[in-house]
Amino acid sequence: MQKDYAENYKKLGLKIAYFRKLKGLTQEQLAEILDVDTSFIGQIEAPNIYKPITLTTLFRIADALEMTPGELLDSESRSGF
Repeated sequence: MQKDYAENYKKLGLKIAYFRKLKGLTQEQLAEILDVDTSFIGQIEAPNIYKPITLTTLFRIADALEMTPGELLDSESRSGF
């Protein structure tokens, strides 16, 4: 896969971090909810790492944050990204 969408993944990771913190969750807590390693969440949220995720992962993260996947992807969302 080419890095055509690297900027989109970066924005998505930043939004996940924003909403996770808004919910009062640590990376460790989110990882536990998703049953993934904490480093995986760190990679998704890190702006300097290109970490594509699957739709299933997006759906699971959105569920954990009590949001819709669209809210995480929407460029006009509450986060201002």
